[in-house]
Amino acid sequence: MKIKILVAAHKNFPMPKDKELYLPILVGATKNYKNGMNFQRDDQGKNISLKNPKYNELTAVYWAWKNIDAEAVGLVHYRRYFSLHKKRSLDSVICKQEVEKLLMNNSVILPKKRKYYIETNYSHYIHAHHKEPLNMTRTVIQENYPEYLESFDRIMNLRTAHMFNMFIMKKDLFDTYASWLFSILFEVEKRIDITKYSVQETRVFGYLSELLLNVWLNQNQVSYREVPWIQLGNRNLVRKAFSFLSRKIGFRSKTHF
Repeated sequence: MKIKILVAAHKNFPMPKDKELYLPILVGATKNYKNGMNFQRDDQGKNISLKNPKYNELTAVYWAWKNIDAEAVGLVHYRRYFSLHKKRSLDSVICKQEVEKLLMNNSVILPKKRKYYIETNYSHYIHAHHKEPLNMTRTVIQENYPEYLESFDRIMNLRTAHMFNMFIMKKDLFDTYASWLFSILFEVEKRIDITKYSVQETRVFGYLSELLLNVWLNQNQVSYREVPWIQLGNRNLVRKAFSFLSRKIGFRSKTHF
């Protein structure tokens, strides 16, 4: 199979050695490019690179949707990868042979679900972020994709979800998913005012899409395989624990590191 896994990055960082499988992509390239960078830029071809401060790694997803010719497309992050091995290093990231084997019987590869235990996906989101964008997303789905409303409400009431906007999926499904996703996000963008949001919270459309992927999978009953993931470098566990406790007592703080 011809497979391309985009590695979203906003700065120079060591990348996997397999150049045929992995394609490093500089997101927000117009702003983030520095001399000497040899990553694929997300501002070439048909793109939404200028939306990167609001859409985060989704500018790479959009670029892949409009510009890549492959049988399967994926997205990982420069510090976060799929891996079938326990070692946290670039040498242990998922390889082409492993991807092909997984896609033989599944349409999508996803990271293992994140479990919130005492919160639903909805309550976790609104404790970490502004609730208006998520509520508006439901309104847009109700108006434009009413057949998805039941799936949306179901996912919001669950306590688990596939997060991080990480996936590898067959191209026909990817095209269908991307078309659906961006039609919703572009409409939500028209209807909400984020001008007073913090820099962190301005990345709202990236946050929304994490949950929307789960909605789309549920509605379409897409077959998928969960795969472990690894994170390179410091995992910021202390900061994450502090963030969790802060939300429990009513303070909104950073949740993505």
